[in-house]
Amino acid sequence: MCSRYKIYLTLLLLYVVFIPAISQDRQAGHPFLFFTKDRVQHLQETIKKDTAIARAWSDMKTKVDRLLAESKEANIEVLSLAWCMTGDVKYAVAARSNLLQLIDRKQWDGMDDRTPRWNSGLNTAHTCFSAAVAFDCIYVYLTPADRKQIAQGILQLGIKPLLDDWISEDKRIHSLNSMGHNWWSACAYMAGVASIAVRQEIPEATEWAHTIMQASKEWFAFSGSVLENKPSNFDAAGGFYESISYADFGMSEYLYFRLAYTHAFGAVKMPYDVMLEKTADWFINGCYPNSNRMMSLNFGDSNPFATGVKPIKLMLALGYKKEQYQWYLQEVKNSVSRDITSPVGLVLEPDYDNKISVPALPPSAIYSDMGWAMLRSSWNKNATLLGIKCGYTWNHAHADAGSFVLYHRGKNLLIDGGDVNYGLPEYSSYFVRSEAHNVMLFNGQAQDSQDQYHAVKNPGRLYNLIDAGKLKYILADATGPTSHFFLRNYRNFLWVGNVILVIDDVKTYEPGKFEWLLHAEKDVKQKGPDLEITCDSASVLVRPLFPEMLPTGYPHDFPEKMKLEERVGIKDRDAKTKITYYAISPAEPSRQTKFITAILLLDDANKPIKTFTGSSGASGAAGRTNLPILEKLEGKDMIGVKITQGEEVTYIYFNLLADGRLMHRNSINTMNGWETDAYMLVITFPEKSDTGNPDDATEYFVSNGSFLRKDEKVIVHSLSKVFMSVQHDDGKLNVHLQGQPIINVKLLANKKPTVLRVNDVNTSPIYTKGKLKIVLDETAKSDR
Repeated sequence: MCSRYKIYLTLLLLYVVFIPAISQDRQAGHPFLFFTKDRVQHLQETIKKDTAIARAWSDMKTKVDRLLAESKEANIEVLSLAWCMTGDVKYAVAARSNLLQLIDRKQWDGMDDRTPRWNSGLNTAHTCFSAAVAFDCIYVYLTPADRKQIAQGILQLGIKPLLDDWISEDKRIHSLNSMGHNWWSACAYMAGVASIAVRQEIPEATEWAHTIMQASKEWFAFSGSVLENKPSNFDAAGGFYESISYADFGMSEYLYFRLAYTHAFGAVKMPYDVMLEKTADWFINGCYPNSNRMMSLNFGDSNPFATGVKPIKLMLALGYKKEQYQWYLQEVKNSVSRDITSPVGLVLEPDYDNKISVPALPPSAIYSDMGWAMLRSSWNKNATLLGIKCGYTWNHAHADAGSFVLYHRGKNLLIDGGDVNYGLPEYSSYFVRSEAHNVMLFNGQAQDSQDQYHAVKNPGRLYNLIDAGKLKYILADATGPTSHFFLRNYRNFLWVGNVILVIDDVKTYEPGKFEWLLHAEKDVKQKGPDLEITCDSASVLVRPLFPEMLPTGYPHDFPEKMKLEERVGIKDRDAKTKITYYAISPAEPSRQTKFITAILLLDDANKPIKTFTGSSGASGAAGRTNLPILEKLEGKDMIGVKITQGEEVTYIYFNLLADGRLMHRNSINTMNGWETDAYMLVITFPEKSDTGNPDDATEYFVSNGSFLRKDEKVIVHSLSKVFMSVQHDDGKLNVHLQGQPIINVKLLANKKPTVLRVNDVNTSPIYTKGKLKIVLDETAKSDR
């Protein structure tokens, strides 16, 4: 028998003798951090009715029992939960032994390669958490001498190094923005959790916990640094710029502390509590529910299956009872993302009594400060989600201004480049760079390769998200981070029915080669003018339209057509595997051009059998009438697309005079009889109606325009340029309107609408002599 096992048996016998003299009641409220009596009882009841929970607990207990039988070290958090669940002394004895080993170490973390030396880090934080959980759980079975010894060890090896490096006045190394923002969260808040655990043995620890809770206000309020090019921690709408994965970690660390603090001192209200709810909604907005394992947008250092499950569970445990939290957890309930493989995750698993089919959130969302947007067809499983990123580059945020991804019919078809372990050279040489993302390059370049380390000075921006149901629009401005090459780098996303148009408006300092990058989940197959991307039953077609289409025959016979090049990339999270991505470029170098690329969303009803292209540029599918028919439109100072789908026809006009080439002159253009100064004009008609009659239009969209006129009829009038969608539906009018703070718009209306909705709010119509007046005054709101 090994000596370690003999020691273990001796300790066990001693504690068997000692335990009857100790009250079985939890002393001084222990355990109160996470494995409270109520939570343990809830878990015991859940095991009886939830087979997944029962299996997860059984797996944990079986593993820890095997390790103890083999005299091997077991997970201290599992030992703690096993003790609380069973009362079997062997778990408490083993947890005590592990705690004594932890405090016998020289240090829990440190970085000798930093000046000044870092005396704490993530390992310190993680160990603080585990030690605090165990100390709290087996407190009643520790002698007073044990408690004092272990508490002092946690203080010297965990709490003190963390407070010294991250919080203290006299020894602090870090500020709120010197390290990745999730690090501050982990190091500060885990010092807080450990302080709460040992406060009975170390009375000063109570004040440390209060100090950390007060410091949390500054962490949530951190607004960035101009001199260091650092972004704020949080978008005003709740997003956390470091990615879904790092937000899950950073927010969980805070919420663990908040929950422990609440259990110890009672509920608190903080000035950022509204932000907590917004951030929880951001996790939901960033998810993609499907029939298999729920995915999330994986921009930056994240992964396709990252979730916010831990923060959402903790929010529920803190009493935030929004229905969409239940929906979110339901969507991941049957996957490994459920977070029931960790003891705390298992204990915090909620009941699922309040089931809802979809969350009470709009289908589209924009996070303007950090440059993320999500446009989706619906919240149903396997719907279509277009994710767009055009914001900061630093630390965990990659050089991907203007990039986009697409989820359709349960699959992530158009993908982000992903990432790999930070220690691999491919992380810096490929994954964080522009070429690993769906962006526009010029002569092989976009953002500077140093941006991810030094931070981009002029980040990308997103503007004017409009979701009007069948029509959705957003503008991405990637000019700032690519301005050493681009004078203009605007990317418009216009989603009409089953067609998404990506419209790039680009201009550079000198002539060169523009490249439109495409990263796909599966190999891309060219079929005529289309690139088909298919994964199982999910398919889309990518069809370049301008400056030219792809050749339908031998490329050598069509030198004027677009060129398709295959590039070698690296697979997400697998540096050893090479993958193919694609670059689409015009035949000739230029200094200024427009790309219009269509993405056709396919389903069982409109999958093409054989594509064809007519001489007019119209294209469709033999034998299938449901595939949208796209026709190129060209005229003086105008390009565009005509889309016929279902029983509707939509005309999209792009005004070439409105691309910044005119100074001091309004960009007035007449396009197919429609006179406007708009950057982009979209008009939809029933297929068999008079498409020249404004009264027959069912929907129109004006991008950065102040008027629209046709045949002496004024359809739109506004002194300021606006972004506006107007939908007519049997006497009802639905208007989405954005622009400057004060807007006065007049719209053509043959009769007073029975219902008027402006920006999704029912509004009383102001109607006079065939004109409908809409007034928006944001200054009035601010005055109130």
